[in-house]
Amino acid sequence: MTVYVISYDLNRPGQNYPELFEAIKACGSWWHCLTSTWMVSSSMSALDIATKLWAVMDANDKLLVNPVAKGSSWAGFTGDCESWIKNNL
Repeated sequence: MTVYVISYDLNRPGQNYPELFEAIKACGSWWHCLTSTWMVSSSMSALDIATKLWAVMDANDKLLVNPVAKGSSWAGFTGDCESWIKNNL
């Protein structure tokens, strides 16, 4: 399993957050850390995740799917999100 940071900007008025959220949750074990940022532990590749999410996004929306390497340095998350990261990396 690989842990990914998924971050997005939905730029169209009336963005379809529920459909995007369901698509993210379907990728694996997840944690919704920040308003537009999720962490997902998945056996899918970054490209497979991005393709799945782009299918429910508009052409002018923005998306980043980035792997988090085991042993990599990270900072900023505390509490439950920090625990999720430690348990899934």
